[in-house]
Amino acid sequence: MTLTLSHFIDGARIGGAEMSERRNPSDTQEVVARFPIGGAAEIGQAVEAARRAFPAWRALTAEARSDYLDRVGRMLIERSADLGRLLSREEGKLVSEGVAETVRAGRVFRYFAGEALRVHGRTLGSPRPGVDVETYREPLGVVGLITPWNFPIAIPAWKSAPALAFGNTVVLKPSGLSPVLAHELAGLMEEAGLPRGVFNMVYGDAEAGSALVDHPDVAAISFTGSQAVGSHVAVRAATRQARVQLEMGGKNPLVVLDDADLDRAVMLALDGSFFASGQRCTASSRIIVTEGIHDAFAAELARRAGALRVGHALDPQSQMGPQVSEAQLEKSVAYSAGAAAEGAVILCGGQALQLATPGHYMAPTLIADTRPDMRINCEEVFGPVAALMRVRNFDEALEVANATRFGLSAGIVTQSLSHARRFRAGVRAGMVMVNLPTAGVDYNAPFGGVASSSYGQREQGYAAVEFYTQVKTAYVWS
Repeated sequence: MTLTLSHFIDGARIGGAEMSERRNPSDTQEVVARFPIGGAAEIGQAVEAARRAFPAWRALTAEARSDYLDRVGRMLIERSADLGRLLSREEGKLVSEGVAETVRAGRVFRYFAGEALRVHGRTLGSPRPGVDVETYREPLGVVGLITPWNFPIAIPAWKSAPALAFGNTVVLKPSGLSPVLAHELAGLMEEAGLPRGVFNMVYGDAEAGSALVDHPDVAAISFTGSQAVGSHVAVRAATRQARVQLEMGGKNPLVVLDDADLDRAVMLALDGSFFASGQRCTASSRIIVTEGIHDAFAAELARRAGALRVGHALDPQSQMGPQVSEAQLEKSVAYSAGAAAEGAVILCGGQALQLATPGHYMAPTLIADTRPDMRINCEEVFGPVAALMRVRNFDEALEVANATRFGLSAGIVTQSLSHARRFRAGVRAGMVMVNLPTAGVDYNAPFGGVASSSYGQREQGYAAVEFYTQVKTAYVWS
């Protein structure tokens, strides 16, 4: 069944003259949805609706906002089977991954329903007699959210839930590659009874994104996407002194030391590199292995990666689904071929696959004998492609792990507490995983990186209050 989607502005469903369509990446014969392409006009209407709704929304008690978010969270969890299936049809994740992501989104909303009640300030002693000093946290106003296609419900959830919990109103611009779950989220907001204008959603391309970033009534922009676009967003937002938060990907290392448990190391690499078709900003794209375990590790990882069953996202037998689009597939194949042209060896994969249904399928790809300066190790591929690098020892492994302009997630597999502690202290990354996959984070913990991976305050968990509120200091003499 093909869905017809619409913008959600000021509590109303609004269509558009220009329409686009989203096809199922597992079966490109199926049109999953048709949706309108908005621009500056629709963004302006949404921002104006959010601006009008802001005073009443911020004036609500924290308990009232908490109740709204809790209702949304409960509905997401209760309907996760159906919503997860929709997610898999539009984005290409395995249906089990789609359901799990939807449940996670529901838990994010329920978590921030609690956080709405925990916002607090401080009472300070003044050096002046008779003066009381207190700080408060206040919402910013209208917040613009620009979200990517690879987590079409989780990322809108972890941006919109804290924004709403702390008293802001929202304009969301989702990716056109995954429009359906944003539409469903807007419907849940409406069903939960949120007042008109508190949550708005507009589909669109670069015109809509630029209009949102440039709008003078948008107090803050939270963006997840590519480094190139994120840098542009930062400059535009800073020009008008809007607050900005950027998450822009990674080139994440997984270090495997000689003392690692081989089976666990392979399992962690398999998870981090190939699950969700490698389309995670925290994916293990660079695997750095010390020479004593390298050959055994490479052979076993190639065997297990090559044995993964690639197939339709809704097929319960599939172990990896398609890439999100033809362009993404072509990019992954081109990076693999480029590595081979530079002298690397493809141990498995490297090519697109032709399956029973026409889709954007790629074989899980493991590339050996790569060097830190190769393009495959310097640029984000965002596909089921992992590059192996052989190093002599821990010190060289750490040096190679840090040889990147990114710094999102980094992992190490070792039985040495000393090496684990040195890696945690020395690696340049916002998140460090010890004997865990580089991909996979908890919703109640801060998320973000360093260098070209992130800019601004951290997302998620208790840290989200730092971005979505501002501190007011009050002095009272009596």
